[in-house]
Amino acid sequence: MTSKVILLTGSAFNWKVTLSFLGALCMPLVMACTTSQSSGMEYRSIDDWASLPMGREWGAVTGVFPDPDGEHIWVLDRCGANNCLGSDLDPVFKFDLEGNLVTNFGAGLFAWPHGFHVDQAGNVWVTDGPTGARAEAAAAEDKGHECDHLAGICIAGVTGGPQDQDSFNGPSDVLAAPNGEIYVLDGHGEDGNNRVVKFTAEGLFVRTWGTSGPGPAAGEFSDAHAIAMDSRQRIFIGDRRNIRIQIFNPDGVFLEQWTHFGPPSNIYIDGNDIMYVTDTQTAALPEWYADRRGEGWTRGIRVGDANTGQVIAFIRSDAEFVAADRIGNVYGAHVPGQTLVKYERVR
Repeated sequence: MTSKVILLTGSAFNWKVTLSFLGALCMPLVMACTTSQSSGMEYRSIDDWASLPMGREWGAVTGVFPDPDGEHIWVLDRCGANNCLGSDLDPVFKFDLEGNLVTNFGAGLFAWPHGFHVDQAGNVWVTDGPTGARAEAAAAEDKGHECDHLAGICIAGVTGGPQDQDSFNGPSDVLAAPNGEIYVLDGHGEDGNNRVVKFTAEGLFVRTWGTSGPGPAAGEFSDAHAIAMDSRQRIFIGDRRNIRIQIFNPDGVFLEQWTHFGPPSNIYIDGNDIMYVTDTQTAALPEWYADRRGEGWTRGIRVGDANTGQVIAFIRSDAEFVAADRIGNVYGAHVPGQTLVKYERVR
């Protein structure tokens, strides 16, 4: 079996594809547990759930996503550090639900991996989006890998690219819809393009929507940081510095916005339309929202109903990225903390 990794790098629309597979490596599982409860839902925190290869430690963990088979969890880190420059470590991991390592690959593919998605066919999508503040990473983006998917464009990107249909600036997240259509959120950082770019399943440009702005106007983004889709094919955008989630139809028509999830860093929506939203910015960068500090947010993971927007549970956590498995266990990927935590649902 092979695993396809589709890499999108800023700023050119680059589709780097590699077929990779490595044998499984397993280590004993060690658990350190605490318990948190909210709205009748209780979770047990398991700090060392995942068994890493011998001698390997987590770097900044920048992605977590369930496999479509329901039996595995994919994880992305920055090669044991906060970037992959010059590293020979593999940053893409696949674990079973017990935390045993199944495969690990991707060395040499990334500079500063950020967005992460696994589609219904099991393809792994990664955005590599260094911003102007990380210009040193841009020089390492052209790795010489062959392109054999989508539009066939394979030109290494550089930071600070123009906002046109040929360039990314800081791709922060990516979504491959059930029908194959591709949505790239091009908006990492305050100076990002702050837009959604849509492609066909074949990688042909369709449209773009969104612009930089402080809100509250629809389609204005500031640090557009997360993208997800619910069962009705509505597109959820984590408009982080504007402290809201904006919801659109697949053609970019604005539907509504929710402001009660705090500043959203990541959004995951499961097959039952239960949504998981991380807030890593509350109490971290108060200058972003000093005029709204009294709204009572607490940093953590909010669990809600994607149909109604109702928040049904809260997990205290510093995780920036989040996903859940088929039985409702939650996985939090920590960037500054450089770890992956499983929040096991207690029933």
